This record gives sequence, structure tokens and C-alpha cells, in this order.
Amino acid sequence: MKLMVGYNGSPASQRALSLACNQAKADPNALIYVVASMEGGATETLQDIQSAEEKLKWAKELLCKEQVACEAVQLARGLAPGEDLVKFAEENGVDHIFLGVEKKSRTRKILLGSTAQFVILRGPCPVTTTK
Repeated sequence: MKLMVGYNGSPASQRALSLACNQAKADPNALIYVVASMEGGATETLQDIQSAEEKLKWAKELLCKEQVACEAVQLARGLAPGEDLVKFAEENGVDHIFLGVEKKSRTRKILLGSTAQFVILRGPCPVTTTK
């Protein structure tokens, strides 16, 4: 079983990682992709990239301690995070997606969109969200 966690290091994404870890422990053939999506381009700073790498490293170390097979992936393909996660899931045959949901104001949601909403509506497999 291939599981994917959309991960940005937030408390909500850490809870999603924990849920995926628990599910993976029930299947000895499970693999968790821990995926961070950055839009890329000129807006990304070296500090942002290094921060994302450190967060992914922490997540991978946590899963390794739990003896769960995993891969940490940082994406910067010029896509919005929701599009990036859905495309990655499709390309890699992911069976289940886990996401942390962060509360946004209505205005922020209109301006920035909702990554979780996009993945829930367009994802190729079941999606579990946590707050």
C-alpha cells in the first residue's frame, strides 16, 4: 500500500503523518511518501528551501524510528501545492492521502485557495484530513 502525506511541518501535518504511520504499521508492505510542495521560481528563498528540507528530514527520521518504509520528496514544479500533490499521487499510484488542515479566514481562502479542498475534490484516492 502506498500512502502519501502532504507535509509542511505544521502541527496539523504532523498529526497527518502520525495517522499515516499508524496505518502503515498494519501493512508490512506499506510505503509512505512524505511530500512537501513549493511552487518554485523566484519567490522561493534559500531559507525557505532549507527549512522545507529540514522538516522533511525530521519526518523521515521519525518514520524510520517507527520502522516504516518512507521516502521524503520535495517538489518545486511550478504548480500550486494542491495540484502538485494530486499529480504526485497520480504519478506514483498512491492508495491513500493524508493532509493536515489549517483554518483560514474566508478572505485568505478566496485569495490563496485551499490546498486540502483541491486535494479532496481532485485526488485519485481516499483522502483523510486532520486538524
